[in-house]
Amino acid sequence: MGDGSSVILLHPFPANHEFWLPVAGALSSRYRLVLPDLRGHGDSGAGEDPVTMEKHAADITKVMDDAGVGRAPMIGVSIGGYALFEFWRRHRGRVVALGLFNTKAPADSAEARAGRLQAANDVLERGAEPFFQSMVPKLLGETTRAARPDLVEGALRMMRKMSAEDVAQVQRGMAERPDSVVTLKTINVPTLIVTGDQDVLTGRNEAELMRRNISGSELRVITNAGHYSPWEQPEEVSSMLRKFWTEHKIADC
Repeated sequence: MGDGSSVILLHPFPANHEFWLPVAGALSSRYRLVLPDLRGHGDSGAGEDPVTMEKHAADITKVMDDAGVGRAPMIGVSIGGYALFEFWRRHRGRVVALGLFNTKAPADSAEARAGRLQAANDVLERGAEPFFQSMVPKLLGETTRAARPDLVEGALRMMRKMSAEDVAQVQRGMAERPDSVVTLKTINVPTLIVTGDQDVLTGRNEAELMRRNISGSELRVITNAGHYSPWEQPEEVSSMLRKFWTEHKIADC
């Protein structure tokens, strides 16, 4: 959607491309926004096997090829960031700049991995709705949950487009993702790192780890926002992205 230089925007789990629509309205007058549904999310099926980061990277490559995009700035939130680390390892020449929102570089700990695999089993046994309800306080900041019931319901609406099978395969794929801390030192394009001050899943510590290891990267903390910071504070995020791209002469290529 929109006109101008292409930008790739990748949503978090368990959302879909609609996650970016509040931000897109402020960016589409200047940029052509490519908003795919990651595999297993929205209208994109997961398939029968775990949705690995390799599959996400291959899908992103196909989306760019189909859209006629050679190189572009790329933004990823949460699982979108995990996918971008893999995409960078395989296709860094296609990345003009990075935006790493509410994500982290380390692989899951043994405990976190076991938790994901258990969640995958549970959702197949009990259905997806209990899982979605349990995710709301993890994904949305306390301020959003208290003051913006419309955003809470909108987030649940996006989640409910995933089947239990899709949730399970995406969780299993995230549990398998490789550690990307060593990858951070190889990133040599302008990189904006963003977290929410109420993000209980990744947060400031993970953002600082990325900032320290990506040379020249910039860190921003969005107030009154949790793990879904672009959904919660779209005006601030769109302004932040426009300013970053302008300062670095990005998206004019």
